[in-house]
Amino acid sequence: MSSLPPPAFDRADAQALTDTVTRFAHNEIAPHVDAWDAAGEFPRALYRRAAALGLLGLGYPEEYGGTPASYQLRLPLWRALARHGGSGGVLASLLSHNIGLPPVLHFALPEVRQQVIPAVLAGEQIAALAITEPGGGSDVARLATSARRDGADYVLDGEKIFITSGMRADWITVAVRTGEAGSRGSGGISMLLVPGDSPGLTRAPLAKMGWLCSDTAHLRFDGVRVPAHYLLGQEGQGFRIIMGNFNAERFGLAASALGFAEACRDEALSWARQRQTFGAALIEHQVIRHKLMDMQMRIQSSAAWLQEVAARADAGDSSADWVADVCLLKNHATQTMQFCADQAVQILGGMGFMRGTVSERIYREVKVMMIGGGAEEIMKDLAARQLGL
Repeated sequence: MSSLPPPAFDRADAQALTDTVTRFAHNEIAPHVDAWDAAGEFPRALYRRAAALGLLGLGYPEEYGGTPASYQLRLPLWRALARHGGSGGVLASLLSHNIGLPPVLHFALPEVRQQVIPAVLAGEQIAALAITEPGGGSDVARLATSARRDGADYVLDGEKIFITSGMRADWITVAVRTGEAGSRGSGGISMLLVPGDSPGLTRAPLAKMGWLCSDTAHLRFDGVRVPAHYLLGQEGQGFRIIMGNFNAERFGLAASALGFAEACRDEALSWARQRQTFGAALIEHQVIRHKLMDMQMRIQSSAAWLQEVAARADAGDSSADWVADVCLLKNHATQTMQFCADQAVQILGGMGFMRGTVSERIYREVKVMMIGGGAEEIMKDLAARQLGL
């Protein structure tokens, strides 16, 4: 996320981070997830507790309260938080700044960066990203939310949907069309940082299949005035900013999917060792052991691919081949999550269908992971284009 080269990867640092995140997830998240799902949100205080451990600032410059980190060092954060927290809703909202802040870090004016980033990394404020629209989905070039210049301000009109942390974000990085009225395509798209308390901004919560404790919102902009100094980069630069931002988001989704797959494997293994059927533990039955090994096979392949892609990114690889790998890795890791969730529910039997089990929750959350950041079909097509096919 920083423009400076990341520190060299150190395995001891990665293990220490994994241990810290594991303790945090075990103590601060896992015991409360069912109650938070029922409430439809988790306490804002969780942001501050995560920030106190340096988890929110991982990968950001020290001048803003962050800790520079390589892709390989950020990997344990996503993976361990998913595996031991067991909640996509918590992970998505707690780390929504990782898709909302990078455009601010790289393209905002210095005074805007200083105004926004330290407070978010300290857990005092929340950042979100708003790109998807009711009529657009993965087709970013179709977005219609407009921003016209009026004196010292931009005036926003339009809608955004499926916005993670959208209900309580203090800062929203919004994709808008600043080109001529009625224009379409990737040209004329810009990025604006919108304060969450702006008059004319209204928010409505969305009911979902999963991620129940993550606030997901439908946003409306009705004549919202945003000071022009909140423009990120230059007018018309938005499409390139969005595409660059997607790579890190997709890597994070893949790393999280791996952690959720491991959480399903862990619960299924524990259940198989305890559950007695026909005079023996489930684990004694060959068919169950084979299911567990099928899970392990996919987990290991996803983990190895993640590590390889992270190492290439840390070495400075941003080639078309690397972008294609990120797209396909996101598909592979989420398919691993899907397979492991399905097999875990099958091993748990009736208990796997009950609220309160990790596998049941993750089973409901699989699809948003496969769709978010670009649906499988989009990822395959983008990878093919990157490879010249």
